[in-house]
Amino acid sequence: MTGTLTAEIAAAAARLIVEEGLEYGAAKRRAARDLRVGKRSIELPGNDVVEDEVRSYLDLFHADSQPAELAALRAIAASWMECLAAFRPHLAGAVWRGTATRRSSIHIDLYCNDSKAAELALIDRRVDYEVSSAEGPRGRVFDVLNVFARSAELGDVIHVALAVLDYDDLRGALRSDARGRTHRGALAALRALQAAA
Repeated sequence: MTGTLTAEIAAAAARLIVEEGLEYGAAKRRAARDLRVGKRSIELPGNDVVEDEVRSYLDLFHADSQPAELAALRAIAASWMECLAAFRPHLAGAVWRGTATRRSSIHIDLYCNDSKAAELALIDRRVDYEVSSAEGPRGRVFDVLNVFARSAELGDVIHVALAVLDYDDLRGALRSDARGRTHRGALAALRALQAAA
């Protein structure tokens, strides 16, 4: 029964991720709540299980639109990465992993010697942004520069989250997961994905 319930949470979370653009953690918690599962009664599914469900959901319900949306998001990401090349940008999240839709945010990690340098670069380019924070490697809090860019191709405003990380965090950034996949990639790796599509 527990395994079945965990699978139901993963499937419901996948739908929330694709249809509403929720991040994995929020989608799993909401799916459990929607299914009326108490936090202590079940272990939430891992991100790999949820990602598998996201891929299945996309194949079933969005096979005709998702590849084009992903290509458009990757083009936007590449443009931002070129613009911010001095900060060693690495694409992460659903756009990197290939599960993004128009509702997905573009997550780009910037590795900086000076945490304010990326912010100054946006100011120099007259880019409007909002600052938030998140917990990062080694439990440290880091700034996220949130930019909202209009996409003519998608006919929508796209959220670009620029995580400002310490340069030393780059050392462990490209480790592979248990399935041999990386969680992020540099511009050259993104260009290879675009060429292969």
